[in-house]
Amino acid sequence: MDSRKGKTIDTVTSDSKNIYLQLFASFFKIGAFTFGGGWAMISIIEREIVDKHHWIERDDFLDLLAIAQSLPGILAVNIATAVGDKLKGTRGSMLAAAGTILPSFLIILAIAIFLTPDIIKNNRVISSIFMGIRPAVVALIIAPVLTSAKAAKLTWKTIWIPLITALMISLDLGWFSNPILYIVLGGLGGYLFWALANKQIHSKNK
Repeated sequence: MDSRKGKTIDTVTSDSKNIYLQLFASFFKIGAFTFGGGWAMISIIEREIVDKHHWIERDDFLDLLAIAQSLPGILAVNIATAVGDKLKGTRGSMLAAAGTILPSFLIILAIAIFLTPDIIKNNRVISSIFMGIRPAVVALIIAPVLTSAKAAKLTWKTIWIPLITALMISLDLGWFSNPILYIVLGGLGGYLFWALANKQIHSKNK
């Protein structure tokens, strides 16, 4: 009995260590190999935490994405913190956030030490590399937009909402181009839709 209990405890401890390592390694990879930040990271994050490790469901990922985008701070760090906290509490959130931040910190530190703006600007190899990365960043941004639209179950009746929102934000209309306004309006619209749907259900039951 004692040996079995010991094996069980060792297995649980090993699994916990593996999850900590997987959290750090996954988000370190996300931070190291994603150029463009923000929305460019979403496709890689989704593949790691939804498709590969199955840490959260796709619908939950869409909700988490909306929350992370609405909160202050870096999008990838917000998502990493939430996923880490869900799996392993405070330690998990700290490891996941550290894994996301560390690659950028090390790369920027190396650039600050060894490369000056003049070297980057005048070096044809480095300039060519950055020119080649730009189209890839655009693709990395478009891919999660399409995935999110599919997961959000957009139809011809609702597609006008993101299109008008994107148009208004892109135009220089002062406060009407502020993303915060559309985050608040989206939340209020969702709540009103939920309230009306519940009211109709209660009226039918009566």
